[in-house]
Amino acid sequence: MKTLGQPMQRLLRIAQRPERIIIGLNSGTSADGIDAALVRFSGSGPGLQFKLLAFEHYSYPAEIRAQLLRASLPGQGTVDQICRLNVAVGECFAQAALALAAAAGIAAAEIDVIGSHGQTIHHLPNAEAITGVTTRGTLQIGEPSVIAQRTGILTVADFRPADMALGGQGAPLVPLLDFLLLRSPEKTRGILNLGGIANLTLLQKEGSLEEVVACDTGPANMVIDGLMQKLFAREFDAGGAVAAAGRVSPELLQQLLQHPYFDRPLPKSTGREEFGQAFVEQVIFGGLQHFLSHEDMVATATALTVETIWRGAQLLEEQAGRIEELVVSGGGAQNPVIMQGLRGKFAGASVTTSSALGMPSEAKEAILFALLANETVSGHAGNVPAVTGAAAATVLGKICL
Repeated sequence: MKTLGQPMQRLLRIAQRPERIIIGLNSGTSADGIDAALVRFSGSGPGLQFKLLAFEHYSYPAEIRAQLLRASLPGQGTVDQICRLNVAVGECFAQAALALAAAAGIAAAEIDVIGSHGQTIHHLPNAEAITGVTTRGTLQIGEPSVIAQRTGILTVADFRPADMALGGQGAPLVPLLDFLLLRSPEKTRGILNLGGIANLTLLQKEGSLEEVVACDTGPANMVIDGLMQKLFAREFDAGGAVAAAGRVSPELLQQLLQHPYFDRPLPKSTGREEFGQAFVEQVIFGGLQHFLSHEDMVATATALTVETIWRGAQLLEEQAGRIEELVVSGGGAQNPVIMQGLRGKFAGASVTTSSALGMPSEAKEAILFALLANETVSGHAGNVPAVTGAAAATVLGKICL
């Protein structure tokens, strides 16, 4: 019993600490690798303070990434492949955590918790019945038991299912971070994260957590990256150069805006299931019909990102008032064409990046999962029911000792 008692005693000690050092790990829908953030948190919930100690990105081995992208396609991933990938990705996440600690000069024994989002393979947030049972489902792989055992660090993972068990979409999860760390008493802020998918949080000045509204607006970099890989054999549109060289096709843009997700009411979330390979092929097919160059297709996909963010903002503003400042983070914040388009659409608001507010834009999602792990070990809820549609606030994640 002594060996069982020691890990539990350690969990209790960590839960009682006023300050914790936590590693947050995340891999986005592009599956290009692992973002790892080392963060010191003081307290939890309202009044939480944080300091980013280190951040690094660790690329997946090429074959792991190729298998992940294949396994994420409906009808392509097999149960045996996903079973093994779950362990392989867990090993990659464990290596990333240890590498980050070493780079920061901090011993693994000094780190209290790892918060891991894992790698999303599939996300099905809309309710469907199976033999009369209402189901919503999501699958993030990267086995947390592997991470905990390889690192010797208590690991919290699998954050989305608890919200979905209460009827929520399991996404977006970033609004809690936005509220705790980025709200302003002076102006209503829109907090926009541009990963594979774009998610937008609207924070009323002096508003409460219950008044937060948010949603996934649609694709951010996912479709642009898919086009770059298929048409130019490049991973992404560096500096927006390809989009800048092309012309937006109003006809193709209007065609793409007919996707039913854009008219779906709140709450809503999306992913590769709706805007992955099949949608990229749709863009290419439509582009060929309109005799567009490859550059024109990328320019139009970039305009789609900007337009659907604007439409999502209007949907949120109907509930919570006009955005006075738009704060942008994620890889898309490095694309000047997207940023210029946002400044044009949000002409009445100032547009800046989270880096200007002390949160490096590329590190935000990794910081998020460190923060959620901090709230979990504190016994605090991590979801925002008004955003996800869950019936109640709940503690998120599963703890691996």
